[in-house]
Amino acid sequence: MSVSPDPDHGSSKLLPGISVVVPVFHSQESLAELVDRVLPVLATLGNEHEVILVDDGSIDGSWSVVKHLAQCSPHVIGFRLMRNFGQHNALLLGIRRARYDIVVTMDDDLQNPPEEISKLVAGLNDGYDVVYGTPASQARGLWRRLAGQLTRVALQQAMGSHRAVRDISAFRAFRTSLREAFATYQSPYVSVDILLTWGTSRVSSVMVRQDARQYGASTYTFRRLVTHGLNMMTGFSTRPLQLASLLGISFTAVGFFVFAYVLVRYLIQGGSVPGFSFLASTIALFSGVQLFTLGVIGEYLSRVYVRSMDRPTYVVAETTASHPINDVAR
Repeated sequence: MSVSPDPDHGSSKLLPGISVVVPVFHSQESLAELVDRVLPVLATLGNEHEVILVDDGSIDGSWSVVKHLAQCSPHVIGFRLMRNFGQHNALLLGIRRARYDIVVTMDDDLQNPPEEISKLVAGLNDGYDVVYGTPASQARGLWRRLAGQLTRVALQQAMGSHRAVRDISAFRAFRTSLREAFATYQSPYVSVDILLTWGTSRVSSVMVRQDARQYGASTYTFRRLVTHGLNMMTGFSTRPLQLASLLGISFTAVGFFVFAYVLVRYLIQGGSVPGFSFLASTIALFSGVQLFTLGVIGEYLSRVYVRSMDRPTYVVAETTASHPINDVAR
């Protein structure tokens, strides 16, 4: 069954309040503390609120904790996905299920302090549609920093030269009505940050505190970050194709000058250019460019192939919500 957001939760029927969406993955130890800290913060903001916990295929006891928290508080709603679809896919489900007019997304490891949510909401009250919480400093290794920089480059290519790209983080607040811009989006490749720019250009950021990770370890390895960046670049931007075209034109010009050099040398000196190495290096150079270009085209063809299989963005296996939901998004 192919669906867009639940029709009962359209932007025209949004209630004033805040929906906090948290993708959950192997975080059974931190969830209780997370909810215990989020709920009082939302209560002090004076709005109706809910906390949507989306278990992205955890194999530990995370879902049991989610169900317990939902039983203890009517403000907590849980969804369990059939398998691990990815952080942004889980976020998309939570965003589409949100009932209130502001959505706040945050990680499940408590590195994003819930007490800083008020700063994000204040930014929205200043007239922005999306506000990111940018940590003042981040303690990361060299490879994580390099992979993070690649991800930002990919985002910049997909989002355009947006000044907020350098401030993007998983801790964000935005107006729920923005989801109408990607209501019909159906693909296994998801980037919430790019989808949000489909609906607005009024994006800002505020400095927030980032706490040290106390539970578990990050699952975002260098390889996964690089893969995510390449998926965004080829899934939401045509810049790689333009780069391939530019390389093709450039090396066609190089080939023309090489041919002109050989021809002029033959006409003037009456002999060909000596040396096998020159010929071999020229062939290798041009072959490499051709293979690179074919690889870029192949990446785009693979996206078309995956879309033609109609693979779901996520599949909900179980929920604690009392209202009926559509459990598949393709």
